[in-house]
Amino acid sequence: MPRKTDIASSHPEAVETTLTHTGRTPDDHFGFVNTPVYRGSTVLFKNLAALESEQQPYVYGRAGNPTTRQVEEIVTELEGAHDTQLVPSGLAAITVALLSCLSTGDEVLITDSAYNPTRNFALQFLSRMGITHRFYDPRIGAGIADIIGENTRAIFTESPGSVTFEIQDLPAIAAVARPRGIKVLIDNTWATPLFHSPLKLGADIVIHTATKMFVGHSDAFGGTISANAESWPDVAKTRALLGFFTGGDEAFLIARGLRTLAVRMKEHEQRALEMAKWLEGHPAVKRVIHPALPSHPDHAIFKRDFSGSGSLFAAILHPQSHDNLAAFLDNMQLFGMGYSWGGYESLCIPSNPTRIRTAVPWAEDGTLIRLHIGFEGMGDLKRDLEAGLDRYLGK
Repeated sequence: MPRKTDIASSHPEAVETTLTHTGRTPDDHFGFVNTPVYRGSTVLFKNLAALESEQQPYVYGRAGNPTTRQVEEIVTELEGAHDTQLVPSGLAAITVALLSCLSTGDEVLITDSAYNPTRNFALQFLSRMGITHRFYDPRIGAGIADIIGENTRAIFTESPGSVTFEIQDLPAIAAVARPRGIKVLIDNTWATPLFHSPLKLGADIVIHTATKMFVGHSDAFGGTISANAESWPDVAKTRALLGFFTGGDEAFLIARGLRTLAVRMKEHEQRALEMAKWLEGHPAVKRVIHPALPSHPDHAIFKRDFSGSGSLFAAILHPQSHDNLAAFLDNMQLFGMGYSWGGYESLCIPSNPTRIRTAVPWAEDGTLIRLHIGFEGMGDLKRDLEAGLDRYLGK
């Protein structure tokens, strides 16, 4: 048996074991099970030799501490990465990852289904730095070879896509990018490392909004960037130059959530699938968009590359007036209306992809709602949705 402090190096087969033991060193903390919250800026050196060599685990608070390091070790093990950086938010993870790959004069290709803040970062920041971007059809697959330019240095994927849930053919994209020296980045927040392993499928950098599934309780922000050995030095250097740092309190909450991730993901998966199947039979619903359903156009790729599904999916409702939509949403008893997702509470929010899609304009008629299925009783959630959809239909 490995020592308690060496669990991470033993590479356990079960992710449940990794989530329970990796990153914890009770012997270093007087036997306490959880790594304490470290708060601090100054780290003292024992002598001049230690100061000059900086050969100690922590040299300054902004570079990390045992509380932040435990999160990085857990995610590194789960992703099969060379290493991981913890940053203050999912958006920070996206920006650091992109900037680690790009310089003035470079181009990045971004899936048209990307999280809207990712689009805004390209439109409003990268363009100011002389970095160009183009959005591409999320179902392009190997066809991405036809749009790669002379200055393309990175491809940013998100699978499934934000709001519209397209599944990207990551192995096909990576097979085109790798021989050309183009980095492939992926936002893996929806599936988590438990259900999707992008580095094994050819990605170079994997991003998570830890705020969502990792935290799991809607009470903390965070983001992670995991990379292969080739991409890691640039990720680490960029994070350090930008000064992004996650405090001990937030890191503690992320680690707390990660310990139960396997249990929560199984429950979220089952509940979301049950709700998606139920909605497929409702007269108000035109179409349900859930990659794990056979009705999803990318279901075959999903079955090939994913081992499970997340808590989030969408439904397109038959067209009704805006007043009907307000009647539906304003009177929900259990489903909250708010951004983010991944917590224990269920959420329902409308979205309009036509406002942001450019490479593949969104032309589907109807109202798109995004649903996150939490841990309330399923019968109660269905009754809440049933009543809301009746109001939507004007009953």
